[in-house]
Amino acid sequence: MKAVLRWAGLVLLAGLALQLFFIGRIAAMGVVAPESTAFQRSEAWAQLAGRQGLHWRQQWLPYADIGDHLKRAVIASEDDGFVNHDGVDWEAVEKAWDRNARAQERAAQRLEAAPSRPARPARIVGGSTITQQLAKNLLLSGERTLVRKGQEFVLTLALEHLLTKQRILEIYLNSVEWGDGIFGAEAAAQHYFKKSASRLTASEAARLAVMLPQPKRFEKTPQSAYLAGRTRVIVGRMASAELP
Repeated sequence: MKAVLRWAGLVLLAGLALQLFFIGRIAAMGVVAPESTAFQRSEAWAQLAGRQGLHWRQQWLPYADIGDHLKRAVIASEDDGFVNHDGVDWEAVEKAWDRNARAQERAAQRLEAAPSRPARPARIVGGSTITQQLAKNLLLSGERTLVRKGQEFVLTLALEHLLTKQRILEIYLNSVEWGDGIFGAEAAAQHYFKKSASRLTASEAARLAVMLPQPKRFEKTPQSAYLAGRTRVIVGRMASAELP
C-alpha cells in the first residue's frame, strides 16, 4: 500500500509540475512571441519524414499590422463571441453536441436501411473557441482523449486569465495553419494573394477565414463551391464582428 501511495504521490507531483510549466510558458507569451507551437513542430517532423523535406513559411506580424478585415473575418467564422466569453462558449458546445447527436442518429438510420453498403462516418463538428484552438495547438498533442480535453480546458482558462484578448488573437493569427507548411496570417496572405495581411480586402480575408477548419483541403480545391458560398456568408457577418 505504501508503494502505491508513493507512486500516486509522484504522479500527482509530476502532474502539478507539468501544469506549472504550462502556466509559466503562457505567462511568458504575454511579452515574448512563441517561436513555434506543438502542432507546428509535429507538422515539421512529418515533413522531414516525407520525401519533399521541410518547407515552411511564417512571418510574425504585430497585432496592429494585421488588417482588421482578417481579424473580423476569423472572429465571424470561428468564434463570433470571442470578446465576450471566458474561453469556452458553452452555448456553442451545446449546439455542437446536438448536431453531432443528430448526425450519429442519421448515420445509424442509413446503416439500418442499407446494411450492405459501406458505412459512411458521421461528420463530427466542434464548438471550440479561438482560445481553445490556441491552447490545443500551442502545447498539446493531436490525440483526442478525455485527459487531453481536460488539459485543453485548463490551458484555455490560463490563456484567458494571463493574456489579453488582443494577445490571444495576435498569437492565434500568427501561428494557425493555412496550408501545407503555411503558418500565420502574413504567410497565408502572401501565398494566396501576393500581398500583406494588412492589405487584404474583405472578400480575401473571408476566404482565408473559411479555410481554417481544413486548410490543406481547401488549398488543393481553391475553386470549391462551398468555399465561395461560405466566403459570401462570412463577408456578410464581418461588419458585426467585435474586435478586442
